[in-house]
Amino acid sequence: MTKTKPLSGYTLPVFACAAALAALRCLREGIQSLESVSVNLLEPQITAEIPIEQASVLKTGTALGVTRSDPGENLDLTRNTPVWAMVELGPGGEGESGREGERETGREGENRGEGEQIVILGGEGIGRHTVGGGAAIYDYAMRLLRSNLSRELAPSEKITVTLILPSGRQLATRTSNEAFGVVEGLSLLGTTGISQPLSAPGQLEVYREQLQQKAELFDTLVFCIGENGLDLARQLGINPDRLVKTANWLGPLLVEAGCQGVRSILLFGYHGKLMKLAAGIFHTHHHLADGRREILTAYCAKAGMPADACSAIFAAATAEDALGQLRALDAQTGSNWVDRIYGDIARQIDLRSSDCIFTHTNLRIPVGSVMFGRDRKIIVKSDIGDTFMTQIC
Repeated sequence: MTKTKPLSGYTLPVFACAAALAALRCLREGIQSLESVSVNLLEPQITAEIPIEQASVLKTGTALGVTRSDPGENLDLTRNTPVWAMVELGPGGEGESGREGERETGREGENRGEGEQIVILGGEGIGRHTVGGGAAIYDYAMRLLRSNLSRELAPSEKITVTLILPSGRQLATRTSNEAFGVVEGLSLLGTTGISQPLSAPGQLEVYREQLQQKAELFDTLVFCIGENGLDLARQLGINPDRLVKTANWLGPLLVEAGCQGVRSILLFGYHGKLMKLAAGIFHTHHHLADGRREILTAYCAKAGMPADACSAIFAAATAEDALGQLRALDAQTGSNWVDRIYGDIARQIDLRSSDCIFTHTNLRIPVGSVMFGRDRKIIVKSDIGDTFMTQIC
C-alpha cells in the first residue's frame, strides 16, 4: 500500500530518514537534485512519498539532504522545520568521530560504534540526555533509518549519518523536553511514522476506536498520556497491545473504557500531568487547566508539612522542581515527604478516576496509578497500581 499525503502527516523521524535517503542517493547516483523519496514507515506498514527540498554533494564521499517537517493537520511546533541529514561514505568509528558515534547513540539503541554498517549520530538541534549525554534518537527512529538505508547499501558498504535540526535548540525551549531530561534540542521520539493531531476533537474518536479494539482483547488496559509513558511502559515489560494512548483526553476515555466493559485500568504517566486527576481535572492540557502547584501544595499541607516548606513548593516553577525540593528535604531531615505526599495523590487519582467512570456509566471499575519523573523512573505506585503492574508485567 502506498500513501502519498494523509491529513495526519508524518513524524520527525520520517523526515530525518527521507533526508538521509536523499543524501545517500546523491552520493551513489551522482544526483544533484531530487524531488522526493519513498520511505517505508514500518509502523504502519505503508510507504510515504516525502518531498525533498535540497540534496547536494558537499565534498568527495559526503552529501547533505534537506526536507521540511509536515505534521499534517496536527498543531505541531515543528511544522515547516528544516530537517537535515549528512551522509558520509566509508567506515565510521575512527578517532574522534568514532568516540562521538559511541556517545551520540539514542538511549534506546545499542552501541553504534565501529563495526556497524550504519552509524547514526545526533548533530546540532538534536537533543541529548542529561544522564549519559546520548542523543535523543529513540528506537523507532533508529529502526526506520537502518531499515530504509540498508536496502540501498551493499553488504560491505558503511555510512555515517549525522542528523541535524537547525531550529531544534530554539524550538526545544517551547517544549517539555527538559522535564524528561532532554536538553539542547528536540527528540526523535515516537512509535509510528504517522503524526496524529492529539488535541483535535476528531482525534478523540480515533482513540475511542483504538480503545474499543483493545477492550475486546484485554480485561486490563494501560492508559499512557504520551510517547514517554508508552515508551517506558514497554521497557518495563507491559504488552504494547495493552497500551492505550490518551493524550489529554483522560476523562472521556475512562468513561469509554467503562462503556466497553473493561474490568480494570492502570494509569501510567508523568507526575506533572497525572496529578491533575487528583483534583478532578480530566482534560489535562495546560491551556485548559493546570493547578499542579496548587495540588502539590494542598497535599503537602494535608500531610503536615511546615508552612515555609509549603510556600516553597507553591513557588516552584515546575512540578519537577517541586519534587526535587521534597527529595532534598527528605535527604536533609530523614523524612519521607515524597512517599507520603505522592502516595496520597496516587490514592486520590485512583478514587477520582473510578468515580468519574461511575458517574457516567453507573459501573464501579478499579483504577490504579503509576507516576514517573523526568528521569523516567517511577516515583510512586498506588496500592492498586502496584497490584495491576504485578499482574500484567
